[in-house]
Amino acid sequence: MALTEAEKAFFAQTNPLGFILFARNVDNPDQVRHLVGQLRESVGRADAPVLIDQEGGRVQRLRPPHWRAAPPGMVFADLAAKDAQAATQALRLNYRLIGAELADLGIDVDCAPVLDVPVSGAHDVIGDRAFGRTAAMVADLGRAVCDGLLDQGVLPVIKHIPGHGRAMVDSHLSLPVVDASRAELEAQDFAPFAALRDQPWAMTAHVVYTAIDAKAPATTSVKVIGEIIRGLIGFEGLLISDDLSMKALGGSFGDRTKACLEAGCDVVLHCNGQMEEMTAIAGQLAPLTDSARERVAQGQRMKRRHDLDRVAALAELNRLLA
Repeated sequence: MALTEAEKAFFAQTNPLGFILFARNVDNPDQVRHLVGQLRESVGRADAPVLIDQEGGRVQRLRPPHWRAAPPGMVFADLAAKDAQAATQALRLNYRLIGAELADLGIDVDCAPVLDVPVSGAHDVIGDRAFGRTAAMVADLGRAVCDGLLDQGVLPVIKHIPGHGRAMVDSHLSLPVVDASRAELEAQDFAPFAALRDQPWAMTAHVVYTAIDAKAPATTSVKVIGEIIRGLIGFEGLLISDDLSMKALGGSFGDRTKACLEAGCDVVLHCNGQMEEMTAIAGQLAPLTDSARERVAQGQRMKRRHDLDRVAALAELNRLLA
């Protein structure tokens, strides 16, 4: 749960944009802080992003006894069906607490919220992670997640753009193919992402949408990324692939990397830490494009704005209490 000498040398040589942590990397708060420091030291950048999946429910890498067990998204969707305002307030508070835990460890990017809208019969890989079964509810609650994280200086990642809710198989294990019409996709699947297109980061879906591109999943589809994600949805932030080691993608790791970047992903994500795979991926990487660098910078500026807002709010609270 600390970097090996081989990992330090690899990261120093390849200089990745950032890092992602999983449960296998986590023991206790001091250990995580030390690891985060090692990761940033290995690339010589104190602002290198460190990511984690901390949604709540079954997808949270930080767990008791050191960290709070947060509820899954569907708990807030159930509350929203009764009282939308209460659900929004509770969810923003929930993610402020998550953001505070992450910030305390030096982790500054949370791969949340899930903006996928599940349909009846879909695989439960999304399931109770979803914030409802309508695009409007998912968008409203997803906004509360983003606001809560940003309140604590943590960048959200909207996922899995442009929508994983119709997948009948788990993309960790095989490639989902969605045959819904474009009109259906635009009305339901794409809508939450369009509503939150102002967020700093997004993660792609390893899903084929036959109405748009029957040959390639969104992650490696020039048409889906250019026409839908950047075009119709209008997302202008940093676009990262989902994990390259997922079985939804085929070909060598070098081929997967090349296909993602050529399709329009700004950054590729690799999660299992296997050195052989990381080396193959690194062989196909190039420096960030100018547009990708600006998207990274936009995220940092958004975080700083929220930091200033938080400081101002605390100052006003202190003034009122004085």
